Amino acid sequence: MASAVCMAVGFVKASTTLERKDHVAERVVTRPPEDGRNRRVLIVGGTGVAGSNTAVALSKLCPDLRLVLGGRNRQKGDKLVATLGESSEFAQVDIGDVKSLKAVMKDVDLVVNAAGPFDYLECNVLEAAIQSKTAYIDVSDSKRYAQRAKTYKNRAMAAVMAAMLVHNAQSESRGQLESIRFNYYTCGSGGAGRGVLATSYFLLGDEAVTYHKGEKVKFSPYSSMHNIDFGEGVGKKDVFLLNLPEVESAHQVLGVPTVSGRFGTGPFFWNWTLSAITHLVPSNFLRNQRIVEMLVQFSYPLIRAVDVLTGETMSIKVDLECSDGYNTTAIFSHEKLSEAAGVATAAFVLAVLEGSTKPGVWYPEEPEGISIEARETLLRRVADGATNSVVIKYVTTST
Repeated sequence: MASAVCMAVGFVKASTTLERKDHVAERVVTRPPEDGRNRRVLIVGGTGVAGSNTAVALSKLCPDLRLVLGGRNRQKGDKLVATLGESSEFAQVDIGDVKSLKAVMKDVDLVVNAAGPFDYLECNVLEAAIQSKTAYIDVSDSKRYAQRAKTYKNRAMAAVMAAMLVHNAQSESRGQLESIRFNYYTCGSGGAGRGVLATSYFLLGDEAVTYHKGEKVKFSPYSSMHNIDFGEGVGKKDVFLLNLPEVESAHQVLGVPTVSGRFGTGPFFWNWTLSAITHLVPSNFLRNQRIVEMLVQFSYPLIRAVDVLTGETMSIKVDLECSDGYNTTAIFSHEKLSEAAGVATAAFVLAVLEGSTKPGVWYPEEPEGISIEARETLLRRVADGATNSVVIKYVTTST
């Protein structure tokens, strides 16, 4: 029941300009750029599901990195540090205190903000990163948070927000990009934590924004079901409209006139449950942080219990259509959403540390986020462990 994690989305969207690749699983191990000292990465929310998976992935992709796990629970932090080894340490962090955040960012090269849910989170970590001139990445899938973060752009000349990046499909087509359809499937929680589940409930309180030929069109949340084939290992799944942030940014940044985003979960009765919530629970309740926290506390143990029986598979499918009939379908699947998100976040961290990002606060689609030259390496890193990674290009003609 977890909503799609942004970093995992970034892989599939960016991969649409590569040739067809099946079951890509090449491990790319790198070292930080040589500048006379080891690079240090602070992971805020480092003891949570997203943060800990990012730490594990970074330790494998780049063993020379120094990892600082920031969190509230020292016992959990020390336990994770023990598994990561000597190149990691724990730091107690209060994300509500910009001053304390700046202190822990001293001598840190990049901070990863994995302390969700982001819907009602202030931009304290980003603000502290800007003030301390520290590069920054977050894993937010909240449109509210992304819009608040974007207001910091003019103040962030020495900071970086690198999340997902999409190659413009027009670079391979003579026509104009007409539509992008984002489809996501996660079995149960996908192995994700309470924060991602909370974001799922928050999304049920918002109308689903889509774009049709340049016009903004709103639908009821979790409506307009489509049955989508996610390919090998996943098959056909039902997905429903949600208010996903990449819909608006793809329209605004790339100028795509028709964009939609759908999400579905399994087993099937979880879809029934989410649909029932949208009909039975007032939307203002689903935008109330305290009520959502109560829903998470009640439902999370049950969802995790079902995960044991069903697994935690996730899949993303992106369809792009151009005016000249040149179309692309990209599919990325993984056995666990949490692991896929951790590897993807780690890949973006390394891309930023390697100098692929310009100063500023960027949406995923903006070209300043990751240089074109660095994207192929990023994609190879993200594909590590994928059960299915395929890009299909085809041309349709009318008679």
